[in-house]
Amino acid sequence: MTDLAWDHDQIPDDDTPPHNLEAERAVLGSMLLDRRVIEAVNRIIAGPDDFWPLQHRIIYRTITEMYAATRDPKIDPITVGAALLASGELAKAGGHLYLSQLVSSVPIVGNADGYASIVREHAQLRAVLTATIRATQLARAAASSAAEILDSAMAELQAAASGTTVEDVKLSVADRWMDFVLELEAGADPRALDTPWHDVNDVIELKPGQLITVGAATGGGKSLFGMNLASHVALTRCRPALVASMEMGGSELMARLTAAEAGVNLDRLIRRKLEDADWEKIFKAGPRLQHADNFILDDSPNLTLGKIRARLRWMSSTGNPAGIVVADYLQLMTPEGAKPNANRANEVAELSRGLKLLAMEFEIPVVALAQFNRGAVGRQPVVTDFKDSSAIEQDSNVILLMHKPLNDDGTPDEERAGEIDVIVAKNRNGANGRIIPLVFQGHYARLRSMGRF
Repeated sequence: MTDLAWDHDQIPDDDTPPHNLEAERAVLGSMLLDRRVIEAVNRIIAGPDDFWPLQHRIIYRTITEMYAATRDPKIDPITVGAALLASGELAKAGGHLYLSQLVSSVPIVGNADGYASIVREHAQLRAVLTATIRATQLARAAASSAAEILDSAMAELQAAASGTTVEDVKLSVADRWMDFVLELEAGADPRALDTPWHDVNDVIELKPGQLITVGAATGGGKSLFGMNLASHVALTRCRPALVASMEMGGSELMARLTAAEAGVNLDRLIRRKLEDADWEKIFKAGPRLQHADNFILDDSPNLTLGKIRARLRWMSSTGNPAGIVVADYLQLMTPEGAKPNANRANEVAELSRGLKLLAMEFEIPVVALAQFNRGAVGRQPVVTDFKDSSAIEQDSNVILLMHKPLNDDGTPDEERAGEIDVIVAKNRNGANGRIIPLVFQGHYARLRSMGRF
């Protein structure tokens, strides 16, 4: 895709995008007058491109570089002018006279952060215009599919809304080191999430950027696992959660959530045959669910990766960026631009890879529920049992396989009735092969750790 950037020097007056020269001059003048405001300004301004004229971008960059270069920087119109002269940019910046004029244009130095907010606001408006112009040009030229153009435009608009830039990303060891040391001192990764099952937490943790695949046969408990996990993150850990359901509608999802949270029989909830005792439990759980604005259940038809990505960006734009995504389930997702007679294994492989990239893009764990082939019935499952694709094994950081305990002859183990095993088949950051028994309470739409009810 060709980059579309404003030509700051060639745009006619009637096409000049939003900017505020007075606020820009006041910001730069304040930085020249009092270096103590520089850090406050830098927390608001994303970078030199937030300024409209080229001379302002040059001056801002020079001041911030001087400020970062030494422990006790000397910043005023004379020292900055000398730095600009040494770099050969003094004339482009307007000369010594313009630096002095910037200082005299400051109403109140203490309001520098307010001036910076005005500059940042206009920069974001320009970014919005850039995204819409780019999308319009691509749409008129039919240069990409509608879905691709919308996805690109959403990405740019979200970046404009959040103020994120490429410079925000920490890449070098130097940038990452102190954060890593703080994690070590804390004894845990503060970004990682736990599950509602203490014995599962002993083996795995859900980290940003991970794809966690949970497999089971039809009716094997994978949807319960996903909903219980999402509700734990949203309602107990108070982190926004998104459940993208391709298997159940909103009413069925709400029935399962209510059954698990209130301890009401799921069958009576679905049939709307509630008893007085059930209503008491529902009313008791009501306030918790009534205020669960951070728990999003998306049952939109024909869910695609693009739609899930758009939903995540919408959550970020409302101030509730998702802490986890649960996709239920992988083989029911619709590929982008699906074609008739396409190879389903290739499509599922593309979806699996797309979910992994989604986890990395938003720096959150993505939990993909997946179904087994019919050949997995009557025996303990293995990672090659996933329906339609073997790529799931390659893309996943963690793979959990669920099945109800069986005897050696493949019949149900009556001694372990009411239990379900979670097999840790892959775990890049921990032990593999562990089998964790959970209590299967299907009538309450929930799974529980052994010994904790």
